[in-house]
Amino acid sequence: MGSPRLAIARRELGSLRKEKTIVLALAIQLFVAAFSSFLVVGLVSLYDPSAANYQVDVAVTGGDEAVSDLLDAINDESGLAGRTYPSTDAAMTAFEERQVDAVVEASTDSDGRIQLIAIAPDSGVETTAVVVRLRDALRALERSERAERSESLTTNPLPLPPATESSPYFSFTYTVLVPLLLFLPVFIAGSLVVDSLTEEVARGTLELLRVAPVSFAAVVDGKVLAAGGLAPIQAIAWMYLLRLNGTGIENVAWLFGMVAGLAAVVVSLGATVAVTAPDRRIAQLLYSIGVLLVFAGTSLLPLNPANTAARLALGTAGLDAYLAVGGLVVVGLVSLVGLRLVVDAVDPNELG
Repeated sequence: MGSPRLAIARRELGSLRKEKTIVLALAIQLFVAAFSSFLVVGLVSLYDPSAANYQVDVAVTGGDEAVSDLLDAINDESGLAGRTYPSTDAAMTAFEERQVDAVVEASTDSDGRIQLIAIAPDSGVETTAVVVRLRDALRALERSERAERSESLTTNPLPLPPATESSPYFSFTYTVLVPLLLFLPVFIAGSLVVDSLTEEVARGTLELLRVAPVSFAAVVDGKVLAAGGLAPIQAIAWMYLLRLNGTGIENVAWLFGMVAGLAAVVVSLGATVAVTAPDRRIAQLLYSIGVLLVFAGTSLLPLNPANTAARLALGTAGLDAYLAVGGLVVVGLVSLVGLRLVVDAVDPNELG
C-alpha cells in the first residue's frame, strides 16, 4: 500500500477530474439549451422531412389525361410545383441539369388504371424530402381517383375517415423530445455510478475511504444518491425550460416520480454491476447491455415509459398511466433494497 499522502493526492486528483467533467457536461447542456429552437427545427426536419420549408419542382410528362390529374394533385400540395414537358427525354434532360428535382411519368393502361413512374435524386437528405412530398401528392391523387370512380362500384365502399392535419413540431415534441430529455439524464446517472465505483477500485482510493468512519455500504449509497438524485432534478429542469419556451407540460410531479423510479432502477443496476465486476470496461459493457434489455423489454408494453411520459406531459393520461408510474416507483425501491443486499454480500477486500 502507498503512503497516506499519495493516497490523498490520488483522491484529490480524482475528485478534481470528476468536478471538471460535471462542469463540462453542464456547460454543454447550457450551450444546447441556448440553441434549442434551431436544434428542434433541424431535428423535426429529420423526424418529418415534409415539415422543412423546401420547394420541390417536379417535371410531369405523359400523353393522356392522367397528366392533368397528376399535375392538379402536385400543384395542390404545399411545397410542390409541377411543370409539364413534351417528352420523357426532355424531362430527364431538365432533371440532369438540375432544373427540376424529380420526374414523374404518367400513363393509362387498357383497363383505365393510372400508372406512374417517379424518378428522384440519389443524394441523401434531398431524396428524403422529395420522396416524402411526392408521396403526399400521390396519396391525394389516389383519394381523388377513388372518389371519382366510386360510382362504378357495385357495392358502396366504406367511407374514408376525415383527413386530419397536425403540426409536426407538436408530434416531435411529445413523442421524441420529451422522452429523450426525461430519460437521457437517467442513462448518464447510471454510467456515472459505474465509473465512480470502478475508478475508486482502479485508483486505490477505495482503501482510503474505508479508513474513514463509514461503511462500504454507506460509500455506495452516497454515490448512488448523488447520481440518482440528480437525474430527476435535471429532467424536470428540462421540462420547465420547455414551459418557458411555450411548450405545455402537464403533470410535472408525476413526471418527476416516473424519472425518480426509473433512475433508482438504472443506478441500482449500475452499482450492482460495478461492485460485482469492478473492471471499468467490463462493467460499462454489462451496464449498457442491461440498460438496453430493460428499455427494449419495457418498450413492448402497452404503457411503455416513452408512451407514459408523452401522455403525462400532454395531460391525457388515464388511471393506467398513474398506476404505471406508481408501479415504477415501487420497482425502484425494490431495486435499491436489492442493491443493499448485494453490497452487504460483497467483501470490499476482494475488490481490485
